[in-house]
Amino acid sequence: MKNTSTNIQDYLVRKDTKTWQPLIENSVEYKGISVISLRYDTDTHRSPSILLRFEPGASYPYHNHPGGEEIYVVSGEAILENTTLKEGDYLYTPPGFKHSVTSQTGCTLLLIILEEVEILV
Repeated sequence: MKNTSTNIQDYLVRKDTKTWQPLIENSVEYKGISVISLRYDTDTHRSPSILLRFEPGASYPYHNHPGGEEIYVVSGEAILENTTLKEGDYLYTPPGFKHSVTSQTGCTLLLIILEEVEILV
């Protein structure tokens, strides 16, 4: 059942209440990538709003976004499809968009991912 509270405190995530966790999906841990869940959807059992932190040299494999994706670069630089995204850049990828992500410098990304990612490699 969805939360129907009208208390803003029930929806607020404060910086000091979350800690970085290793990114593990389907029992695979992605070395050098950490995650903070900002919002957990109890209906889909997943977090559509997350922060991802890439250590320098970390990469996430080639994958598909069936429901599209929104990326905002909070800090550092990320490379998608031979395009470097820098701090303050925003990218919308439409449903069905396929790409990998690497970061030579390290970065923190805000991601909105409405549907589960499909790893393609």
